[in-house]
Amino acid sequence: MTETPARQRREELAGSLTTGSHILLPDGERTAEIRQLELERDDFGVPALVLASLTGGGTLRIAAGSTVTLLEETHDAVTRLPRTAAAAADGTGTGAGAVTAGGTGTTAPAGDAAPAEPGQEQAGGGRAADVPGPAVVVPPLPPAPPAATGPSDEELALIPAPDGTPESVVEAAAEAHPDAVGVLLLTDRLSKGVNFKSGSCLKDLTDLAHELFVTLKDAEGALSVADLLTVLPYDGNPGRWASVEASLALASYICRQDGQDERAAVYEKLIRTPENQETDPFKARMAAKVRQRSLNEPNLYDKEIFRSIDNSNHDAEREWRLLRLESLLFLRAHGGSETIGMSELERRIGNELEAVRS
Repeated sequence: MTETPARQRREELAGSLTTGSHILLPDGERTAEIRQLELERDDFGVPALVLASLTGGGTLRIAAGSTVTLLEETHDAVTRLPRTAAAAADGTGTGAGAVTAGGTGTTAPAGDAAPAEPGQEQAGGGRAADVPGPAVVVPPLPPAPPAATGPSDEELALIPAPDGTPESVVEAAAEAHPDAVGVLLLTDRLSKGVNFKSGSCLKDLTDLAHELFVTLKDAEGALSVADLLTVLPYDGNPGRWASVEASLALASYICRQDGQDERAAVYEKLIRTPENQETDPFKARMAAKVRQRSLNEPNLYDKEIFRSIDNSNHDAEREWRLLRLESLLFLRAHGGSETIGMSELERRIGNELEAVRS
């Protein structure tokens, strides 16, 4: 008898899938082996979609939080009968200690019996050695991406502590620009109290820093407001971190323009904080691949800007250009990408600043 493979089912989250697994397809009948996995994140950086490439061709799109069914093969423990025992069972054997040689009817001693075939048990009860099958070459895993290291305490000391309370920093910005309507609207909301756990409050702070730098060309005031956010730790909340990230990118650019390269490098390390949170090597590689793709193909809002220009909507054009400027500053803080170099980034940032300030 031969061993009969039994297929066992188990449930697993889509975000924990690995290559080589056999997944039950949506029709509930067929299965396929996973050849490659990719992870796509939404605009907030949260894992949203798992793309599973199958060995037979095709791709499965699975929501990251979904549960899928995997099939695993196991082998039933079935005892093999020795050849002599099997022969005796059907009445063709010649007795203990002898076997029929060559099918000619002559009897040969047990010691001259034909060797057992691979995978069969010998008369003495011992199992013959199996002939090894063809070797399977497993390619090595790609190297894990280098872990991003955060700044040291000495480097963090390069970021000065705020001059007073957060509310006093906001009030100082309002006093420095009493005629700036955009600044007054933001400071009026923030003067009631700065709550660093509130996503809307963090958004108002980063908007104030950008308003001071972009519109009013107040780099010093913008940096003092941005530093209220740059020292906040990463808490895993993509909504709150987006405001911190924008402030870090702005602070890095201001310091680079002012010649404070060491301080700018601290901001650039802090902006990479989420990159060293994943401890699983496979997930870290997937996240690094998705992150690099987003850097190589950033959303620069070209269609929206051109549509606003065609419609002569200058207010909408300015808002879209401000979003493009934030994207460019983010790329600048990451040292550029594989598609946009630093010199090109500097040129584009200068163009956008000139466009929104005019």
